Parts: sequence; structure tokens; C-alpha cells
Amino acid sequence: MRWIAVSALVVALLLAITTCDRSAERAEIVFSSADVFTLDAQRMSYMQDLRVARAIYEGLCSADADTNEPTPGVATRWEVSPDGLSWTFHLRSDAQWSTGDALTSHDFKESWRRLLLPDIAADYAGLLFAVRGAQEFFSWRTHALAEYAKGPQRNSVQAQALWKETTRKFDELVGISTPDLHTLVVHLNAPVPYWTDLCAFPTLGPLHQPTLEQFMRIDPDSAQVSWDPGWTKPGTIVTNGPLQLVEWKYKRGMRLEPNPRYRGDHAVPGQSISIVPIEDANTAVLAYESGAIDWVSDLTADFRADLAEASRRWLDRHRDQYERLIESGLSVDDALASLPEPDRSLGERRDVHALSAFGTDFWSFNCRSTLADGRPNPFSDRRVRRAFALAIDKQTLTSRVTRLNEPVATTLVPRGSIPGYTSPTGLSYDLAMARAEFAAAGWIDRTGDGLVEDTSGEPFPVVDMLYMTGNPRVKNIAIALAAMWRDGLGVQCELRSKDGKFAKEDLRRGNFMVGRGGWYGDYADPTTFLDLSKTGNGNNDRGFSSAAFDTLLESAAVEVDEARRMAILSEAERMLVEDEMPILPLCQYVTLYMYDPAEVRGLARHPRLSQPLWRLHRRVDSPVGAAP
Repeated sequence: MRWIAVSALVVALLLAITTCDRSAERAEIVFSSADVFTLDAQRMSYMQDLRVARAIYEGLCSADADTNEPTPGVATRWEVSPDGLSWTFHLRSDAQWSTGDALTSHDFKESWRRLLLPDIAADYAGLLFAVRGAQEFFSWRTHALAEYAKGPQRNSVQAQALWKETTRKFDELVGISTPDLHTLVVHLNAPVPYWTDLCAFPTLGPLHQPTLEQFMRIDPDSAQVSWDPGWTKPGTIVTNGPLQLVEWKYKRGMRLEPNPRYRGDHAVPGQSISIVPIEDANTAVLAYESGAIDWVSDLTADFRADLAEASRRWLDRHRDQYERLIESGLSVDDALASLPEPDRSLGERRDVHALSAFGTDFWSFNCRSTLADGRPNPFSDRRVRRAFALAIDKQTLTSRVTRLNEPVATTLVPRGSIPGYTSPTGLSYDLAMARAEFAAAGWIDRTGDGLVEDTSGEPFPVVDMLYMTGNPRVKNIAIALAAMWRDGLGVQCELRSKDGKFAKEDLRRGNFMVGRGGWYGDYADPTTFLDLSKTGNGNNDRGFSSAAFDTLLESAAVEVDEARRMAILSEAERMLVEDEMPILPLCQYVTLYMYDPAEVRGLARHPRLSQPLWRLHRRVDSPVGAAP
């Protein structure tokens, strides 16, 4: 139940922002989210994009909403060879695109070829390097483009010829074949225990080839292939998932409705879903309280700890009854909805839910030798990075700044989240060691003014701290980090916030010194976190590169003994979080959702938090958009 009184004018304004088009009725479910960057599944890397992709696309495999175990998707079944190297996927014969076109194995093959093109610089291209010949193809294409750029004859004819050679080379090198329209065979370099998990990841899903061909361009000067993003717009985009895009307006949101051509296993109980980007965290709560939205997908308001405490008090008062309901077989949401109403006089509520997430909140150090403006980068020295990491009291951050008491993280892979994996120790708060590391790197307070200088007397550069706007929690953490580094190490920091799209671009270009990051695991294996630091990885915004670390990942990739493989990966993570420190882990994510389980159904509570949007619906007797 929602209790904040909101004026009629404010309610009207909030209802207006939750409707993409004035002529459209309010969707059955409306929720707030960070703005979606792209619907090109192969170029995604942000959680809000991937969440939508799982609803409008379907890959070879899907994932169970509650367990996240791989389940049939477009492929109804599959076989794997005894050596674990060859996978044969059998596609459903009635699979269709939203246009009614038949979906075939060729759609997967050609989509995976696109993902492997260095031309599009996909963050997740490396996921396919497990396929035989995929990395060789990527390298061949990279070299071919470089050689073309040097050539004296660069024109459309030559560029087209290189593209034709590229498609031929893909067929020659890469272990992907299509014996018929409904069979896809994939040959791997080494067994990949989580291969079906990857096949459920949106980036490896299919794209509608006739649509892409219409928007494809080949630059005669560079021979690089590109696609006009217009193919992802409403009315043009063609998808194959349980939901389809009907409206999308930048910074105003999007609307999804059931795809009548979908033939998979995911029945859609609801009628429509609207996703609204609300940049200000407090405004998102106001929109929820007014009845304008039904679910705040990431509650980050300044007072979120107080809201969580109000729900915890209510649940604690009915804890015995709640546990009996769970023991009887009810789901968490059904049990919560069955408990007595919260007592307003006690300030109770039942609509704030703290969920442990398979993710780590961290900040990134720019590891490049020079900064974007050409100045020497002090963070290229691992001793500096270690000093900054050791100077952070993470327990204080979670108890006094975020006030949610999230589990403190000294590792990147959430501790205890993957069976058979032993986490390294990592670095804990140790200010004396931090100062010793800083001094070893040449940074000492030589003038007695409280600030450190190098041997020539130059002060440590003002630390540029980049983060995205719209999240008070992130800003508060940034302020706390800056204070700890000032008091503990004698350095000055400058906070710089940017809109998400522009902050993302600055991170990619290395235009920062310390940048806010964070990662939710994409599949149940340590490499989903460790690959972030691999040389050349599309998500390696830090520009970190270590031959020794890369060698460990490569050794693990071909290790068939699973226990030995996990030991190698543990050593790789130890190198990251104890020696090199390109990433400063702060805490394991605890995500707060805001929704009333007596009204909204279908949300999953698995730590992966991928959320099956196709499953969302209102309780049968709950009116749409009911005011509090």
C-alpha cells in the first residue's frame, strides 16, 4: 500500500511521462529503469538493455526465470559429443520472426558472424572465441582491414570484394555449420561447461538478416561494415521473442506488447509493458507512490535505507506466519501478499525488497600509460592502484554511506556464488600499507602541507572521478571515496558526473582517472567477471593488460579437469585483486526493488536479476494504475 500524498497536478505529470504516446492507453505494467542505450543485441553491455533483449529476442536456449538454469529456446533439444567439443542444436520447425518469416539456423550462423566482426567492436565478441576458429577469423578480419587501409586502391568495388572474401573466410575457418534449416552444429576449441548458459545470453541470439541487409553499409575508404541504427526502431525492428517493440522514444521510454508470432514456451500473461526512464531517483519513488508506475527496478533514492527498514519491520512482526506460508509451498510474493496489511501508524510497508545480486559494485582505475589529454597517468603504476585500494574503509561505506550493510567485497567474483570456486583473499583496509605502497611509487608529502608530491616536487594530479548522473548512492560513495583518499593519502579529487550515454563513451575512450563501474554476472562461471580484465576485451574500459593474467585465462580455457580449471581461475583473480588492482571492488550488490506483491506478479528473485519481462502481470483482482 502506498501512503505518500501527492497533489493531483503532480500525479497528472507523472502519468504523462509514463505514457510514450498520448493516444496509447496506460500499459498493464509500468516500471522505471535506466534509459536503454540500444536494441542491437550484439552491441549491448548494460543490464537495462539486456533485460529488454531477453523479452524481444530468444536464443537457442532460454533461462528458467527462477533458477536461471538453461532451458529450450528456439532449440527444442541438443546433443553434445562425448569429448564436449561438438554441439548439435535442433531448432523448432515453427519458429518465426515477428514478420511471419521462418527463423532458421542460417539466422544464427550469420548473426554470430556479425558478432565476430571487429568492425562493430561488440563488447561481447569474445564470448564466441570458444568456437573453433572464431578468434582466428576475428584476427584475420582485423589484419585484412588494416592492410586494405594501406592499399593504393580503395573503392566500393574493392571493399565489396573484401566483404565477399570475409564471408568465405568465415565459412572456412569457423566451426559453425548448418546441415539444414533447423539444425545448427557448433565445434568448440575445448569443453565449455557453461556453453548452454551462453546460448541463452542475448548477444548470441539471432537477428533478422533481411532487415540487417537493408541497413548494411560498406565504407569504400576503410572497407568496414556498419549498420544504420534505424533497423532497431519501432515499425522496422524484427524480433522473435515473446514480446515485441511497439514504441520507443529516447528518454521517454518504450512500450512492449505480446508478439503474436511467438511460438516458444513462454506464455505471456500480461497485455503490455511500459518502461520509463526516470533519471532522478527520488522522482521514481514519487511516481511509484502516485500509482504512475508499478515497479521501481533499482531503488536508489537517498532515503532508500529507511524504506527498506520500514518493510523489514513489518515482515519481522509477521515473521512466524511468513515462514509457515513459505514452508507450505507458497512463493515469496504469494506469502507476502497473504500477510496482514502494514500498519500505517507504525510506519510499516511491504513494498521494498532487498535482493542479493550476482554482481559486484566497483570503481575502475585507468591503467593506460597516458591520460586522454596526453599527460602521464599515475594509475599506470600498480603500486598507486594498490595504495588507493588499501586506503578505503569499505565497512564504513556500507554501514554509514549506503546504510544497507551490503557484504564487503575484496574480490570481483561474489564470494561463495559459484560452486567449486575458491575465492582469493584480496586486499583489506590497511592505511599504513597504503601509505607505504604510495611512498614506494614515489609519492610522499615532502612539503608538510598534507598533500603528496613526486621526487621533483610536483603534486599528485587532481583525481578525475567519473560517474553517471541520477543515482544518489553512487554520488554519496564518490564523495566518501574522495574524502578517504584525501585524508589517507593526501590527494585531491574532483567529481565529474555525466549522462549515461556520455559517461559510457568517456569510459570507453579512457577519458577518466577513476571511474564508477559495476558488473552483474552473465553466466555461472568466474570468467564472466574475470574476462573484464582480459587484454582487448570489449568491456575492459580500464585499458588493463597483463600477459601473465591473459595466459592464466587461456590455460583455464583449455583445461578439461574442472577442479584444476577453477584453481587456475582463482590464481588469475588473486593476481587481479591482490597484485594488479585494475578494479577496486567495494561490495556485493544488494538491489532494492519497489513493488507491491499484492498487485504485481511475475518478478523473479534469483541473484542474476535478469527478470523475465514477458512474465509480468497484475494480480487478477488488482486494478490497473490504482491510486494509493
